[in-house]
Amino acid sequence: MGRLEGHPADLHGRALPALIARRIDVLVPTTSAVVLGSTQAMPENEAMGLDVVRRRSGGGAVLVTPDDPVWVDVDLPAGDPRWSDDVGRSFLWLGEAWAAALAALGLDGAVHRGPFEPGRWGRTVCFAGRGPGEVFVEGAKVVGLAQRRTRAGARFQCAVLRRWEPERLIEAVVATAERAAAQRDLPALARGLDIEGEAVVSAFVSALAS
Repeated sequence: MGRLEGHPADLHGRALPALIARRIDVLVPTTSAVVLGSTQAMPENEAMGLDVVRRRSGGGAVLVTPDDPVWVDVDLPAGDPRWSDDVGRSFLWLGEAWAAALAALGLDGAVHRGPFEPGRWGRTVCFAGRGPGEVFVEGAKVVGLAQRRTRAGARFQCAVLRRWEPERLIEAVVATAERAAAQRDLPALARGLDIEGEAVVSAFVSALAS
C-alpha cells in the first residue's frame, strides 16, 4: 500500500506496470482540478481558476481537491480470483468491499449491479450517473468507480465523496443554458460522507482483508 502526492494530471497519468500485482495507493492531489473522462468534450466554460485534466478512463467530470474526494487506486492482475473478463462485472467485488467499508462506518451502502445508467447528467458529471459496482446511500451516490485495463490486469480508480457541493463543477462543465436544470437536479444525486479520509481508507483496507 502506498501514498502518492502530486498534480492531478501526474496522478492520473501514471502508467500501468508491465507486470501488475495487487496494490492499493491513496492519491492526494496537491491542487484542485476538474478531471474529465477520456472521451468527454472539453468544457466551453471558464473553469473558475481550476486546472482541467483528462484521465484515461471513461465517465463524466469529477472535481478533485487535496482533501475530497478520497481517491484510492486498486491494481489487480489478470488471473486473480477477483478478476473478471466482463468489464461491467469486474467492478462488483470492489463495490462490495466499499459497501462493507461503509457498513463499518455506520452507513448502509447499496451496490449498483446493473449496466451504466447515465440519466440526464451522468455523461457530464460522474457522480450523477450509475455505473456497475458504484455505491449509493439512500439512493445518492457516494462511491464512483472507473478502470483502465491491459492484458496484464486493471487499475480501478475509486473516488469517495466527503462533501457534495456541485456548484463549482456545474460552472465548469455544464452548458450555460442547462445550468438552472443542473442546479435543480444534481444536489440530490450524490452525497458526502462527512468522514475523515483516513477512516474511510482504513475501513476499506479492512474490508478487503476480511
